[in-house]
Amino acid sequence: VQLVESGGGLVQSGGSLTLTCVRRGAFFCQSPVKWYRQAPGKQRELVATITVGGYGIYADSVKGRFTISRDNGKNTAYLQMNNLEPEDTAVYYCNQNQDWGQGTQVTVSS
Repeated sequence: VQLVESGGGLVQSGGSLTLTCVRRGAFFCQSPVKWYRQAPGKQRELVATITVGGYGIYADSVKGRFTISRDNGKNTAYLQMNNLEPEDTAVYYCNQNQDWGQGTQVTVSS
């Protein structure tokens, strides 16, 4: 497994979580990193992308609430999620090029 996510959990509506994605191996700094999520019965959707230069791009549904970042020295990407809503409940996946993590469950209770 090249990408390992962590940080998911159960949180109340309005709460916050930070997801972490660690890449095992080299070349982390050379490609964008993306966070996707998949809710039950729904297609996987792109939530946020961070470019090689550190610029974040967000889905409209999370803009202003989520922040993506990366630390190339630690081969790690983060997704800071604030003001969480029940609609954010999903399995969150980290992606870089052809590699995917195993996913981490985020559950937001109302």
